[in-house]
Amino acid sequence: MRILVIEDDPLVADAVTVGLRGAGFAVDRVESAEQAGLAVRNEHFDLIVLDLGLPGMSGLDWLRRLRGRTGPQQRTPVLILTARDGIDDRVDGLNLGADDYLVKPFVLRELEARCRALIRRTGATVAEENRVGELVMNAGRRELSHRGNLIELTPREWSIMEYLMLHANTVVPKDKLLQAISGWDDNLGPNAIEVYVSRLRGKLDGSGVMIRTVRGVGYRLEEMPA
Repeated sequence: MRILVIEDDPLVADAVTVGLRGAGFAVDRVESAEQAGLAVRNEHFDLIVLDLGLPGMSGLDWLRRLRGRTGPQQRTPVLILTARDGIDDRVDGLNLGADDYLVKPFVLRELEARCRALIRRTGATVAEENRVGELVMNAGRRELSHRGNLIELTPREWSIMEYLMLHANTVVPKDKLLQAISGWDDNLGPNAIEVYVSRLRGKLDGSGVMIRTVRGVGYRLEEMPA
């Protein structure tokens, strides 16, 4: 799942980016409303984390502009992350279309949980627990298991598996999968996806679930026939 962080404080931006990437999200970051506008016009994001005290246009003005647009980006959930803790700021942000509001300083685990809840609420990610055959994915605990036995995944493998679980039994184009699990700073290409999928197939061996290649298109996660 892909998140855009709009934050001009480099220390906060670094902490949020590193933390969310460690939680399995693909994260891109920008420092101004102008850069954010370009990002949402050209890329798809599952969630936006927005600071209010941005240079130039304020975060509230940018949010007003976002919600006034037409197109899929208008519906992207927005979590405001700011040092402004006044009730008027909260009310203004929510009235302008923010989906959640978290005040700095914050606990990273809470930010991660709120991000997952917002994305889950829009139907853009798997439920807290999702199943394909006897394969069980628990998003809250970040665990994948088969008959109670945990399957160890790297953060990148988790991101790919999460997306395939969300779209189980449907064909996921390779370019869509690549876009969903990688940010601007990630040096990933189609060949890298093939490598990760190959590793996942080895880890799913014996689970009764397989990742099928649909030649020229992408991949499909499905239960193997009995």
